[in-house]
Amino acid sequence: MRGLKIAAVSVLVTGALYGCSPKAEDQAPGAPPVTVATPLRQQVVDWDEFTGRFEAVEAVDVRARVGGYIQGVHFRDGQMVQKGQLLFTLDPRPAQAALAQARAQVAQAQSQLSLARANLARSESLLASQAVSQAEYDSNKAAVQAAEANLEAANAATRTAQLNLDYTRVTAPVSGRVSDRRVDPGNLVAGGSSAGDVLTTIVSGGPIHFVFDGSEAIALKYMREGGSEQGAPVRIRLQDETEYNRTGRLDFSDNSIDTASGVIRLRAIVPNADGFLRPGMFGRAQVAGAEAYDALLVPDTAINTDQSRRTVYVVAADGSVTPKAVQLGPVVQGLRVIKSGLAPTDRVIISGLQRAAQPGSKVTPQNGRIQPVQQQNQAPAGPVTQAAPASSASFANSLSSGD
Repeated sequence: MRGLKIAAVSVLVTGALYGCSPKAEDQAPGAPPVTVATPLRQQVVDWDEFTGRFEAVEAVDVRARVGGYIQGVHFRDGQMVQKGQLLFTLDPRPAQAALAQARAQVAQAQSQLSLARANLARSESLLASQAVSQAEYDSNKAAVQAAEANLEAANAATRTAQLNLDYTRVTAPVSGRVSDRRVDPGNLVAGGSSAGDVLTTIVSGGPIHFVFDGSEAIALKYMREGGSEQGAPVRIRLQDETEYNRTGRLDFSDNSIDTASGVIRLRAIVPNADGFLRPGMFGRAQVAGAEAYDALLVPDTAINTDQSRRTVYVVAADGSVTPKAVQLGPVVQGLRVIKSGLAPTDRVIISGLQRAAQPGSKVTPQNGRIQPVQQQNQAPAGPVTQAAPASSASFANSLSSGD
């Protein structure tokens, strides 16, 4: 009986195994599903990124042209002033006295000239009758010439004294925003030279410069493409901003490269109608590196690293997977520009890349679509000096639907 039971159990197990075999074959996994899409085709503009600071188009240290005591201040600290507006007055009395003395010397010189001319006229009439000698006549003639020279010198001294009196009124040399007063009324200041006391400073309003450094390679690139001469577009954001919403144009590149650092100074002109931008502010700029060009774009997640190469997986019509080596460009709105190695009709795996473990393996492609993702730029924590630019890009026209 025990042997019969064992035989029966064996038959049942064998039957069960044979019964399960077809079902196991039916459940064997097939080609794994992946999402594929053709690259997004779009016109793209490459942007070179720099860091720099804003500088005033005009910046002036206000000094008095003559020395003296400050008598009055005629502006509010930080206000906007116009060219020629009165800022300071110095005590004018010393200058007024000097002007009066100069005018008196003019009057004295005029009287001496009148006397010399009268003596010369008498000498001329007496010389004809030989009542005076030729030497006396020549002496009187020289006296007239000396008196005329003395009068010219006295007139020049008067003009100088008048200028010194005018200089006791210190006016704004340019229009712009004035700083605070550095000297209060009642103080004696030195003037008349670059070593004179600085009374205040003025920076011009309106457009403002953005100055930054670029590498020699960037300088060569812009010179060959004519960027600096043609006014390449510039986009700028401040350190607390996330978008490049301020625009300008490149208007200057220095005439030489700094041999110590290997960089060249570049400058852009930026509108500043509201006066919000101030000299010394830190900013980050993007300069259009080239004209718009047609580009293919794929998600960064579709790119695989194969040792030193970057590859994307392409699915053929029969479902087989083939890696393609590609050259990468910048990122624009979350998509990576593919400079070379990819065709517009290639079906790239954009999702499920980990399932396509081996080149040549079969997958089940499911059609997807590549769309740009709007990304906000993260502002740096603080000022950074950067000579070599980073690379970014933007679409040259409105976004179009993918293939």
